[in-house]
Amino acid sequence: MATHTRRASVLLLAGVAAAAFALTGCGQAGSSGTEAPATASGAGCAPVAGDQLVVLADDKHLQNADNVIAVANAKRSTPALLAAVDKVGAALDTPKLIALNKAVEVERKTSEVAAQEFAAQAGLATGLSGGSGPVVVGAANFPESKTLAELYKIALNAAGFQATVQVSGNRELYEAALEKGELTVFPEYAATLTEFLNQKQNGKDAAPKASGDVTATVAALKELATKAGLTVGTPSAAADQNAYAVTKAFADQHQLKTLSDFAAKCSGQASVLAGPPECPQRAFCQPGLEKTYGITFGSFQQADTGGPQTKTALTTGKATLGMVFSSDGSLATN
Repeated sequence: MATHTRRASVLLLAGVAAAAFALTGCGQAGSSGTEAPATASGAGCAPVAGDQLVVLADDKHLQNADNVIAVANAKRSTPALLAAVDKVGAALDTPKLIALNKAVEVERKTSEVAAQEFAAQAGLATGLSGGSGPVVVGAANFPESKTLAELYKIALNAAGFQATVQVSGNRELYEAALEKGELTVFPEYAATLTEFLNQKQNGKDAAPKASGDVTATVAALKELATKAGLTVGTPSAAADQNAYAVTKAFADQHQLKTLSDFAAKCSGQASVLAGPPECPQRAFCQPGLEKTYGITFGSFQQADTGGPQTKTALTTGKATLGMVFSSDGSLATN
Protein backbone atom coordinates (compact mmCIF):
# COMPACT_ATOMS: atom_id res chain seq x y z
CA MET A 1 0.00 0.00 0.00
CA ALA A 2 1.63 3.21 -1.15
CA THR A 3 -0.01 5.27 1.53
CA HIS A 4 1.62 3.29 4.31
CA THR A 5 5.09 3.55 2.80
CA ARG A 6 4.52 7.25 2.40
CA ARG A 7 3.45 7.80 5.99
CA ALA A 8 6.43 5.86 7.27
CA SER A 9 8.84 8.12 5.42
CA VAL A 10 6.92 11.24 6.44
CA LEU A 11 6.85 10.31 10.09
CA LEU A 12 10.48 9.22 10.12
CA LEU A 13 11.44 12.78 9.16
CA ALA A 14 11.19 13.97 12.74
CA GLY A 15 13.12 10.97 14.01
CA VAL A 16 16.34 12.76 13.09
CA ALA A 17 15.49 15.50 15.56
CA ALA A 18 15.31 13.45 18.68
CA ALA A 19 16.25 9.79 18.26
CA ALA A 20 14.13 8.23 21.00
CA PHE A 21 11.41 10.80 20.52
CA ALA A 22 11.04 10.30 16.80
CA LEU A 23 7.76 11.47 15.30
CA THR A 24 7.24 8.03 13.89
CA GLY A 25 6.50 5.72 16.75
CA CYS A 26 8.55 3.13 14.96
CA GLY A 27 11.30 2.91 12.39
CA GLN A 28 12.08 0.45 9.64
CA ALA A 29 15.37 -1.11 10.66
CA GLY A 30 16.69 -2.37 13.95
CA SER A 31 16.15 -5.38 16.18
CA SER A 32 14.92 -8.63 14.77
CA GLY A 33 13.07 -11.67 15.97
CA THR A 34 10.51 -11.98 18.74
CA GLU A 35 11.16 -10.40 22.10
CA ALA A 36 9.58 -11.09 25.48
CA PRO A 37 9.77 -8.01 27.72
CA ALA A 38 10.77 -8.83 31.25
CA THR A 39 8.23 -6.27 32.51
CA ALA A 40 5.17 -8.10 31.15
CA SER A 41 2.71 -8.80 33.92
CA GLY A 42 -0.90 -9.89 34.21
CA ALA A 43 -2.77 -12.39 32.10
CA GLY A 44 -3.11 -10.29 28.97
CA CYS A 45 -5.37 -11.17 26.06
CA ALA A 46 -4.58 -13.69 23.35
CA PRO A 47 -5.07 -12.55 19.74
CA VAL A 48 -8.42 -13.07 18.03
CA ALA A 49 -8.40 -13.46 14.25
CA GLY A 50 -10.82 -11.46 12.14
CA ASP A 51 -11.25 -9.78 8.78
CA GLN A 52 -11.85 -6.24 10.03
CA LEU A 53 -9.47 -3.99 11.94
CA VAL A 54 -10.46 -1.12 14.21
CA VAL A 55 -8.26 1.56 15.77
CA LEU A 56 -8.33 1.99 19.54
CA ALA A 57 -8.55 5.68 20.44
CA ASP A 58 -5.33 7.22 21.73
CA ASP A 59 -7.17 8.82 24.64
CA LYS A 60 -3.97 9.89 26.45
CA HIS A 61 -2.43 11.45 23.33
CA LEU A 62 0.68 9.32 23.02
CA GLN A 63 1.00 10.19 19.33
CA ASN A 64 1.72 13.60 17.86
CA ALA A 65 -1.24 15.48 16.40
CA ASP A 66 -0.94 14.93 12.64
CA ASN A 67 -4.26 16.53 11.78
CA VAL A 68 -4.81 17.55 8.18
CA ILE A 69 -4.15 21.28 7.76
CA ALA A 70 -3.77 23.60 4.77
CA VAL A 71 -0.53 25.55 4.32
CA ALA A 72 -0.35 28.40 1.81
CA ASN A 73 2.08 30.96 0.48
CA ALA A 74 1.41 33.99 2.70
CA LYS A 75 1.61 36.54 -0.12
CA ARG A 76 -0.84 34.62 -2.30
CA SER A 77 -3.20 33.63 0.48
CA THR A 78 -6.49 35.49 0.87
CA PRO A 79 -9.43 35.13 3.27
CA ALA A 80 -11.44 33.57 0.43
CA LEU A 81 -8.72 31.00 -0.23
CA LEU A 82 -8.40 30.00 3.43
CA ALA A 83 -12.20 29.86 3.78
CA ALA A 84 -12.38 27.42 0.86
CA VAL A 85 -9.67 25.02 2.05
CA ASP A 86 -10.86 25.25 5.65
CA LYS A 87 -14.34 24.23 4.51
CA VAL A 88 -12.77 21.03 3.22
CA GLY A 89 -11.05 20.46 6.55
CA ALA A 90 -14.24 21.11 8.49
CA ALA A 91 -16.14 18.57 6.37
CA LEU A 92 -13.66 15.80 7.21
CA ASP A 93 -12.96 13.61 10.18
CA THR A 94 -10.79 10.50 10.37
CA PRO A 95 -13.60 8.01 9.50
CA LYS A 96 -14.44 10.09 6.43
CA LEU A 97 -10.77 10.22 5.46
CA ILE A 98 -10.63 6.43 5.83
CA ALA A 99 -13.63 6.16 3.52
CA LEU A 100 -11.97 8.41 0.93
CA ASN A 101 -8.79 6.35 1.07
CA LYS A 102 -10.84 3.15 0.77
CA ALA A 103 -12.56 4.53 -2.33
CA VAL A 104 -9.17 5.08 -3.99
CA GLU A 105 -7.02 2.26 -2.60
CA VAL A 106 -9.59 -0.53 -2.31
CA GLU A 107 -12.39 0.38 -4.70
CA ARG A 108 -9.86 1.74 -7.25
CA LYS A 109 -11.61 5.02 -7.97
CA THR A 110 -9.43 7.93 -9.04
CA SER A 111 -8.72 10.65 -6.49
CA GLU A 112 -10.66 13.05 -8.69
CA VAL A 113 -13.79 10.86 -8.75
CA ALA A 114 -13.61 10.12 -5.01
CA ALA A 115 -13.26 13.84 -4.29
CA GLN A 116 -16.17 14.75 -6.55
CA GLU A 117 -18.45 12.23 -4.87
CA PHE A 118 -17.51 13.40 -1.40
CA ALA A 119 -17.80 17.08 -2.32
CA ALA A 120 -21.31 16.53 -3.65
CA GLN A 121 -22.39 14.76 -0.46
CA ALA A 122 -20.73 17.35 1.81
CA GLY A 123 -21.86 20.42 -0.11
CA LEU A 124 -18.32 21.71 -0.59
CA ALA A 125 -19.29 23.75 -3.66
CA THR A 126 -21.82 25.87 -1.78
CA GLY A 127 -21.52 29.05 0.28
CA LEU A 128 -18.10 30.09 -0.98
CA SER A 129 -17.21 33.30 -2.81
CA GLY A 130 -14.65 36.07 -3.13
CA GLY A 131 -12.01 34.24 -5.12
CA SER A 132 -10.44 35.19 -8.43
CA GLY A 133 -7.40 34.32 -10.49
CA PRO A 134 -5.35 31.13 -10.82
CA VAL A 135 -4.18 29.10 -7.85
CA VAL A 136 -2.01 25.99 -7.89
CA VAL A 137 -2.87 23.30 -5.36
CA GLY A 138 0.08 21.06 -4.61
CA ALA A 139 -0.19 17.35 -3.85
CA ALA A 140 2.38 14.83 -2.72
CA ASN A 141 2.71 11.65 -4.74
CA PHE A 142 0.41 9.37 -2.74
CA PRO A 143 -3.36 8.83 -2.96
CA GLU A 144 -4.50 10.58 0.21
CA SER A 145 -2.66 13.79 -0.63
CA LYS A 146 -3.97 13.75 -4.19
CA THR A 147 -7.55 13.28 -2.99
CA LEU A 148 -7.24 16.12 -0.48
CA ALA A 149 -5.79 18.34 -3.22
CA GLU A 150 -8.74 17.51 -5.48
CA LEU A 151 -11.12 18.50 -2.67
CA TYR A 152 -9.26 21.80 -2.28
CA LYS A 153 -9.57 22.37 -6.03
CA ILE A 154 -13.34 21.82 -5.96
CA ALA A 155 -13.84 24.26 -3.08
CA LEU A 156 -11.48 26.86 -4.55
CA ASN A 157 -13.21 26.74 -7.93
CA ALA A 158 -16.55 27.12 -6.18
CA ALA A 159 -15.20 30.25 -4.49
CA GLY A 160 -14.30 31.77 -7.87
CA PHE A 161 -10.64 30.79 -8.26
CA GLN A 162 -9.24 28.94 -11.25
CA ALA A 163 -7.61 26.06 -9.40
CA THR A 164 -5.38 23.34 -10.79
CA VAL A 165 -3.61 20.46 -9.02
CA GLN A 166 0.12 19.87 -9.42
CA VAL A 167 1.66 16.69 -8.04
CA SER A 168 5.01 17.39 -6.42
CA GLY A 169 7.91 15.36 -5.07
CA ASN A 170 9.09 15.21 -1.49
CA ARG A 171 8.49 17.78 1.23
CA GLU A 172 11.86 19.45 0.73
CA LEU A 173 10.84 20.27 -2.85
CA TYR A 174 7.22 21.28 -2.39
CA GLU A 175 7.74 23.31 0.77
CA ALA A 176 10.37 25.36 -1.07
CA ALA A 177 7.92 25.79 -3.96
CA LEU A 178 5.31 27.05 -1.51
CA GLU A 179 7.74 29.59 -0.08
CA LYS A 180 8.51 30.82 -3.61
CA GLY A 181 4.84 31.01 -4.57
CA GLU A 182 5.20 28.39 -7.30
CA LEU A 183 2.54 26.47 -5.38
CA THR A 184 -0.29 28.37 -3.72
CA VAL A 185 -1.65 25.93 -1.17
CA PHE A 186 -0.98 22.37 -0.02
CA PRO A 187 -2.78 19.79 2.19
CA GLU A 188 -0.37 19.03 5.03
CA TYR A 189 -0.16 17.31 8.42
CA ALA A 190 0.23 19.52 11.49
CA ALA A 191 2.86 17.72 13.56
CA THR A 192 4.94 16.53 10.61
CA LEU A 193 5.08 19.99 9.03
CA THR A 194 5.84 21.54 12.43
CA GLU A 195 8.89 19.34 12.90
CA PHE A 196 10.00 19.78 9.29
CA LEU A 197 10.02 23.58 9.65
CA ASN A 198 11.46 23.34 13.16
CA GLN A 199 14.46 21.36 11.96
CA LYS A 200 14.86 23.50 8.86
CA GLN A 201 14.93 26.71 10.89
CA ASN A 202 16.53 25.54 14.13
CA GLY A 203 18.72 22.61 13.12
CA LYS A 204 18.36 18.84 13.11
CA ASP A 205 18.88 18.66 16.88
CA ALA A 206 16.18 21.22 17.71
CA ALA A 207 13.90 20.30 20.59
CA PRO A 208 10.58 19.00 19.18
CA LYS A 209 7.71 21.48 19.07
CA ALA A 210 4.95 19.08 17.99
CA SER A 211 3.00 17.08 20.55
CA GLY A 212 -0.26 15.21 20.99
CA ASP A 213 -1.95 18.53 21.74
CA VAL A 214 -3.24 19.80 18.40
CA THR A 215 -3.81 23.34 19.71
CA ALA A 216 -0.25 23.67 21.00
CA THR A 217 1.17 22.02 17.89
CA VAL A 218 -0.67 24.38 15.55
CA ALA A 219 0.39 27.38 17.64
CA ALA A 220 4.01 26.34 17.18
CA LEU A 221 3.38 25.66 13.50
CA LYS A 222 1.93 29.13 12.92
CA GLU A 223 5.04 30.76 14.36
CA LEU A 224 7.35 28.62 12.23
CA ALA A 225 5.22 29.11 9.12
CA THR A 226 5.23 32.89 9.50
CA LYS A 227 9.04 32.88 9.53
CA ALA A 228 8.98 30.85 6.29
CA GLY A 229 6.56 33.21 4.52
CA LEU A 230 3.71 30.74 4.88
CA THR A 231 0.30 30.75 6.51
CA VAL A 232 -1.76 27.83 7.78
CA GLY A 233 -5.47 27.18 8.00
CA THR A 234 -7.60 25.60 10.69
CA PRO A 235 -6.73 21.99 11.59
CA SER A 236 -9.23 19.36 10.52
CA ALA A 237 -10.58 16.71 12.84
CA ALA A 238 -9.20 14.24 10.27
CA ALA A 239 -5.76 12.92 11.15
CA ASP A 240 -3.25 10.55 9.57
CA GLN A 241 -0.90 9.45 12.31
CA ASN A 242 0.48 6.43 14.11
CA ALA A 243 -2.36 4.39 15.61
CA TYR A 244 -2.92 1.01 17.22
CA ALA A 245 -5.44 -1.48 15.91
CA VAL A 246 -7.03 -4.76 16.95
CA THR A 247 -9.44 -6.96 15.06
CA LYS A 248 -13.07 -5.95 15.39
CA ALA A 249 -13.76 -9.42 16.73
CA PHE A 250 -11.19 -8.83 19.49
CA ALA A 251 -12.57 -5.36 20.31
CA ASP A 252 -16.12 -6.73 20.48
CA GLN A 253 -15.10 -9.69 22.63
CA HIS A 254 -13.31 -7.52 25.21
CA GLN A 255 -15.47 -4.39 24.75
CA LEU A 256 -12.54 -2.14 23.87
CA LYS A 257 -12.71 1.36 22.39
CA THR A 258 -9.54 3.04 23.70
CA LEU A 259 -5.98 2.17 24.55
CA SER A 260 -6.89 2.80 28.19
CA ASP A 261 -9.51 0.05 27.83
CA PHE A 262 -6.81 -2.24 26.45
CA ALA A 263 -4.51 -1.38 29.36
CA ALA A 264 -7.21 -2.15 31.89
CA LYS A 265 -8.22 -5.49 30.39
CA CYS A 266 -5.38 -6.83 28.25
CA SER A 267 -2.01 -5.80 29.63
CA GLY A 268 0.10 -8.88 30.25
CA GLN A 269 1.71 -12.09 29.07
CA ALA A 270 -0.84 -13.32 26.52
CA SER A 271 -0.82 -10.04 24.58
CA VAL A 272 1.37 -9.78 21.47
CA LEU A 273 2.40 -6.46 19.93
CA ALA A 274 3.14 -6.26 16.18
CA GLY A 275 5.11 -3.48 14.55
CA PRO A 276 8.31 -2.62 12.70
CA PRO A 277 11.72 -3.71 13.98
CA GLU A 278 12.51 -0.56 15.97
CA CYS A 279 9.19 -0.54 17.81
CA PRO A 280 10.70 -1.96 21.04
CA GLN A 281 13.10 1.01 21.18
CA ARG A 282 10.87 3.88 19.94
CA ALA A 283 9.28 6.23 22.46
CA PHE A 284 5.99 6.40 20.56
CA CYS A 285 5.77 2.63 20.08
CA GLN A 286 6.28 -0.11 22.70
CA PRO A 287 8.04 2.05 25.34
CA GLY A 288 5.36 4.72 24.90
CA LEU A 289 2.55 2.22 25.32
CA GLU A 290 4.23 1.01 28.51
CA LYS A 291 4.97 4.49 29.93
CA THR A 292 1.78 6.31 28.91
CA TYR A 293 -0.75 3.52 29.31
CA GLY A 294 0.99 0.93 31.47
CA ILE A 295 0.53 -1.73 28.78
CA THR A 296 2.94 -4.66 28.86
CA PHE A 297 3.23 -7.49 26.35
CA GLY A 298 4.36 -11.06 26.57
CA SER A 299 6.04 -10.92 23.15
CA PHE A 300 6.73 -8.70 20.15
CA GLN A 301 5.96 -9.81 16.59
CA GLN A 302 8.33 -8.14 14.13
CA ALA A 303 6.41 -6.89 11.08
CA ASP A 304 6.39 -3.66 9.06
CA THR A 305 5.40 -0.01 9.48
CA GLY A 306 1.62 -0.06 9.34
CA GLY A 307 1.62 -2.26 6.25
CA PRO A 308 0.43 -5.70 5.13
CA GLN A 309 2.69 -7.66 7.48
CA THR A 310 1.30 -5.96 10.57
CA LYS A 311 -2.29 -6.20 9.37
CA THR A 312 -1.87 -9.86 8.46
CA ALA A 313 -0.44 -10.59 11.91
CA LEU A 314 -3.61 -9.11 13.38
CA THR A 315 -6.17 -10.67 11.04
CA THR A 316 -4.63 -14.15 11.27
CA GLY A 317 -4.51 -14.10 15.07
CA LYS A 318 -0.74 -13.86 15.49
CA ALA A 319 -0.80 -10.43 17.15
CA THR A 320 -3.14 -8.80 19.64
CA LEU A 321 -2.31 -5.14 18.95
CA GLY A 322 -0.55 -3.68 15.91
CA MET A 323 0.75 -0.31 14.79
CA VAL A 324 -1.14 1.04 11.76
CA PHE A 325 -1.96 4.47 10.36
CA SER A 326 -5.16 6.13 11.50
CA SER A 327 -6.55 6.89 8.02
CA ASP A 328 -5.74 3.54 6.39
CA GLY A 329 -8.49 2.73 3.89
CA SER A 330 -8.65 -0.89 5.04
CA LEU A 331 -9.78 0.03 8.55
CA ALA A 332 -13.34 -0.45 9.71
CA THR A 333 -15.15 2.80 10.50
CA ASN A 334 -18.08 1.57 12.57
